[in-house]
Amino acid sequence: MSDETTSAAPRGRGSRVSRDIGIDLGTANTLVYMRGHGIVLNEPSVVAVKAGSSTALAVGTEAKETIGRTPGSITAIRPLRDGVISDYEAAEEMIRHFVRKAVPGRRPRTRMVVCVPSGVTPVERRAIVHAAERAGARAVHLIEEPMAAAIGAGLPVSSARGSMVVDIGGGTTEVAVISLGGIVTAQSLRVGGDRMDSAITEYVRKEHQLLIGERTAEDIKVAIGTAWPVPDDPALEIRAFTIRGRQRVNGLPMTLDLTVAEVRAALEEPVEAIIAAVRATLEECPPELSGDVMEHGIVLTGGGALLPGLDLRISAATGIPVRVADAPLDCVALGSGKCVEDFDGLQRLLAAS
Repeated sequence: MSDETTSAAPRGRGSRVSRDIGIDLGTANTLVYMRGHGIVLNEPSVVAVKAGSSTALAVGTEAKETIGRTPGSITAIRPLRDGVISDYEAAEEMIRHFVRKAVPGRRPRTRMVVCVPSGVTPVERRAIVHAAERAGARAVHLIEEPMAAAIGAGLPVSSARGSMVVDIGGGTTEVAVISLGGIVTAQSLRVGGDRMDSAITEYVRKEHQLLIGERTAEDIKVAIGTAWPVPDDPALEIRAFTIRGRQRVNGLPMTLDLTVAEVRAALEEPVEAIIAAVRATLEECPPELSGDVMEHGIVLTGGGALLPGLDLRISAATGIPVRVADAPLDCVALGSGKCVEDFDGLQRLLAAS
């Protein structure tokens, strides 16, 4: 876990009350947790800007509606790719917008706990800290996403017992074994929900000569995407999903029915990559902690955890029980929030890492 921080301004008589927040700065969505209030914002990580400039015309939900539908004068940007900042100016504007929306009022004294992938480079860490500072933070603490996810899922991260978490976000999959407040072994894989969407887009293009957009691919994944046959929902196997796109050959509109089996085949590559990362982490895990993981199982968090059958697929591949956390989409934000509620505990975690 990173110990990279900036100094907090001292509180004195007459100073404004600190409004500390935790931010799950995700590739697909950004969640903001405010101390004492819980999660107060959950919006897409998208910024619509005027072409040729950095002027933001819309941020979040409003900006996502413009993806694939913008005129030439407007560009919809996702400032984060693979869990890290790819467009600095847009990311700074997005963070500033979300902080102002979540923490109303003039120039609040804000300490931020920002979640980052465990595999980010020092340069990427500094970019996130700087963007948060420019957005109004008085102090910035970075915490690795798998640690935040484990805390948010209620795992005993401070005990000697080994806990294993697999956090599947939009841009990255974080696999980690945690014990005594630190990450013992981890894999950070730049495969997540976005790669799944891309795999579906590529499958439809190759197999059906049909061009579809990323929003359509995401709709397909949510509607009929699976990683393994789901015993509790046999009707899902015969379900189909109607999509509309543009024919690759002649450019004319076309309607197509996709089956569950086809979508599962399309998702095979990213799903296998996630399973490979889980196996690699288990192979590096100390024997004592491996026994704990075998006994208590693996916990899935993040939006990818909602892919039906993924828990069964990982369990079949590893021989270890796997369960999906309660509210998997919120685990990272809730973990950052617990750190915000207890900054002394956060400092102990930072010191232990």
